[in-house]
Amino acid sequence: MAGPPAYHPFIRQLVTAKQMSVEDSAHFMTLVALGLNDALIAVFDAKYHYNFWRPITAIRNGDIDGNPATEREATWQPLDNTPMHPEYPCAHCILSGTVAGIATTVFGSADIPEIATTSTTAPGVTHRWTNMTAFAEEVANARIWAGFHYRFSTRVGTAMGQQIGDYMVKSVMQPARAAAAH
Repeated sequence: MAGPPAYHPFIRQLVTAKQMSVEDSAHFMTLVALGLNDALIAVFDAKYHYNFWRPITAIRNGDIDGNPATEREATWQPLDNTPMHPEYPCAHCILSGTVAGIATTVFGSADIPEIATTSTTAPGVTHRWTNMTAFAEEVANARIWAGFHYRFSTRVGTAMGQQIGDYMVKSVMQPARAAAAH
């Protein structure tokens, strides 16, 4: 599972682990849903603005990139099928960064109760996190290790997501009494 549906089970576990009230959990989960949608709009706008090539294209065309220090590796393959949209910035990273940004801003810390999820693509493999920064870093590293992204793209995507998450908490769906004071 990829995109926003992959993050909602994580958020449900976090709400349960934090023993949030119904009202607080609804608010938190709505911020995450809205944040993920805003993040997708931002990242695809950026992807098609920059239109940067994926590692598979760069590696297979190293002889025509204008850099004499690189060589062509015509048979290089990533671990899985490369997404069919431009590389920069990393979409999974902006999504995980958004979730991390929202959680960190809401809870006042990147530390969380342990959350565990079992991989849908590697049955039996369970990932565990106790920190939202570690969560976002794992997503970024996975995108690099799979051969889909460059490090700079994951860093930019994660930072964009964290900014979106922080903005969502501080600016969206504020209580009516707070909005009336402005």
